[in-house]
Amino acid sequence: MRASFRRVYDFLIRRHPRKAAAALLLLVLLYWFSLPHPLFDMPTCMVLEDREGNLLGARIASDGQWRFPQSDSVPERFATALVEFEDHRFYYHPGVDPAGLGRAMLQNIRNGHIVSGGSTLSMQVVRMARNNPPRTLWQKLVEMVLATRLELGYSKKEILALYASHAPFGGNVVGLEAASWRYFGKSPALLSWAEAAMLAVLPNSPALIHPGRNRDALMAKRNRLLARLQEAGHIDAFTCELAMEEPLPEAPHPLPRLAPHLLDRAYLEQVATGRYSRSRVRTTLNLALQRQLTSVLEYHQQRLRGIEVHNLAALVLDVESGEVLAYVGNVIGAGEQHGEEVDVIKAPRSTGSILKPMLYALMLQEGQILPQSLVPDIPMQLSGYRPENFNKDYDGAIPARRAVIRSLNVPMVRLLQLYGLEKFHYNLKKLGLSTINQPPSYYGLPLVLGGAEGTLWDITNVYACMARMLEHYPVYDAKYDPYDFRPPAYLPVEKQKARKPDGLQEAPSPIGAAAAWFAFDAMQELERPTSEGEWQYYESSRRIAWKTGTSFGFRDAWAVGVGPKYAVGVWAGNADGEGRPGLVGVLAAAPVLFDIFNRLPGGGAWFSAPYDDMIRLPICPESGYRRLDICPADTVWAPASATRLGACPYHQVIHLDPSLQWQANADCELPSRLQARSWFVLPPVEEFYYRAKHPGYKPLPPFRPDCITAAQQAPAMELIYPKYPTRIYVPVDLDGKPSKTVFTVAHRKPDATIYWHLDEAYIGSTTTFHSFELDPPEGKHVLTLVDEEGRRLEQPFEIIKKPK
Repeated sequence: MRASFRRVYDFLIRRHPRKAAAALLLLVLLYWFSLPHPLFDMPTCMVLEDREGNLLGARIASDGQWRFPQSDSVPERFATALVEFEDHRFYYHPGVDPAGLGRAMLQNIRNGHIVSGGSTLSMQVVRMARNNPPRTLWQKLVEMVLATRLELGYSKKEILALYASHAPFGGNVVGLEAASWRYFGKSPALLSWAEAAMLAVLPNSPALIHPGRNRDALMAKRNRLLARLQEAGHIDAFTCELAMEEPLPEAPHPLPRLAPHLLDRAYLEQVATGRYSRSRVRTTLNLALQRQLTSVLEYHQQRLRGIEVHNLAALVLDVESGEVLAYVGNVIGAGEQHGEEVDVIKAPRSTGSILKPMLYALMLQEGQILPQSLVPDIPMQLSGYRPENFNKDYDGAIPARRAVIRSLNVPMVRLLQLYGLEKFHYNLKKLGLSTINQPPSYYGLPLVLGGAEGTLWDITNVYACMARMLEHYPVYDAKYDPYDFRPPAYLPVEKQKARKPDGLQEAPSPIGAAAAWFAFDAMQELERPTSEGEWQYYESSRRIAWKTGTSFGFRDAWAVGVGPKYAVGVWAGNADGEGRPGLVGVLAAAPVLFDIFNRLPGGGAWFSAPYDDMIRLPICPESGYRRLDICPADTVWAPASATRLGACPYHQVIHLDPSLQWQANADCELPSRLQARSWFVLPPVEEFYYRAKHPGYKPLPPFRPDCITAAQQAPAMELIYPKYPTRIYVPVDLDGKPSKTVFTVAHRKPDATIYWHLDEAYIGSTTTFHSFELDPPEGKHVLTLVDEEGRRLEQPFEIIKKPK
């Protein structure tokens, strides 16, 4: 033997030293690069976690296995049980345990067949990495070599983590984390000693987990391991006894589905696109808040099912960071037939009135209005489009702030006319409404009433950005950070560092602090009409600025609320777009909004008034515009941009006779006896509606009879047909329906506009050709006609149906 060795040594070392060195180097290189790279290349589940690493949900791997991404750590109980069961000298051998191999050989010889392979945990990791090749002596030798190489490149802790992440646990469950959730419904860190012991023995015989398949054998193996753990001093006798009493798991647990829609969204946006390199996605969600939000929506869905409304969605944002704290894209439980899989948070839906405060804030920023500025609220018709208020009533003229508070449609359309459709369209996109993708002419003036589509994601974020900017304004020394208006994030982002002064701006873009503050101030006092027609003030136990919206056809109900810390958005409706009576924002979505806010942590102090962006401005208290010399005096806080506000258009100087009851002029009264007075005068149509709501309004005094010219005495309107109707006999047609009556009016001015009212309800307007086809029910009625100058013509009549 010694002579043979010397001959080989002489041949290799003395005669061919270079070849020997090359061969040795080659062997070392083969050994060094012998491990598969990557070590494991199997597909894994996409796992969604909250900000603390708690499981929110998971998608099964592409090969149909529940295989979670590899974890860097192994719970101590499982690690202790696993090492005791599989390889109790694990921490001392270099990957191969000669004593263990010898013991395995003796057991196999004694039993006459293979009962133990003697593989260490390192060897088992190598075997799993090589896709479990056939069990042969050659493969065993290869595993031994590769196990030593594994030990050189990985720590013992890392090898345990590799084993725990890739060991089979029965069925399509691979890895400790998936097994812990599937069999026990909990995180591996929360496993009891009995549960850890069961999972430690399971990879040795994965089939034992199936119900009815040798469950007694699995129980016996687990209990033997528990006894060994007691003997080794890892647990005491009492703990061992209690652990042995624990039953084995029955049917597998479903994995948590706490944010299924965000799970799908994160997969499509991050994992499937390759933007996120790992399949374990850590989000900004708060687990406790996510559970609460899910519970709130499930409760309110039961309430809304009574009116056939099946879907609800809600989003909670942190104002300061823009992070998503809770995300429920739809209520799980609505059923597939009702589209529970649809993520409504990112689905474009008709906005209803939810954009009105944005227009209000933009106009305040432009200096076109003040909160007190009067806006016309009268019937209007524009190229066939006739907006109406929700309660079908009109105020004549109303302060802009009140128009927002009461969510009136007609005044907001008037404001959009004044502001400019193209500019509003541009600024909505600038604010972050990504679904405004058609030209302004496509939407027209209904843009502010729900003529466009928006997402709950974008709309909630706009109000969150306004709040963030308002909170930062005093911190940044009355400057603006453009980064305050940014999209929300459900993935953690690096905390923003303190910005240098040169990163801030003097001018806002597009809404300033004062405009946002006044908008939120109005949004605290929203009112809605009750079923009796009265206006009701809604109040939350939390101080929030909030707005609701209802789309045309009662298809979408919105509610968005914001405070200094949180912004919350709620949508209610049917995912398939079916409208339902009663599906309005204040009834369907607002209660959900208040419920969510009442469960959020304390909201802190309200927004501080940004006085650096405000001025004291003299205004006319009756019109809300800049004061004229003839106006009463009042001074209010206003946005600094209000210096561009127009002067009061309603006050004018009139001349009264000495009695102060009649208007007069120099043609009928001595100039020295005329009394000049400042008078608040609304245009005639505005006055008609305004007087009904404001008993204190004083109309212009009439001219004294001797001061009226002949032209002024002649009536401006006259009813042509039916002439002086007192009773109108309406025949009933063959189909059983009464015929319609055509009313025709003549006006002195050919191009005059006449506003028609039946029983004090507005029914439409006519211009130039004044005919209206009416179908009033049987009984007494009053037809009222009002022209642009406020002249009225009233005609009572009675409808009597004649039989066929």
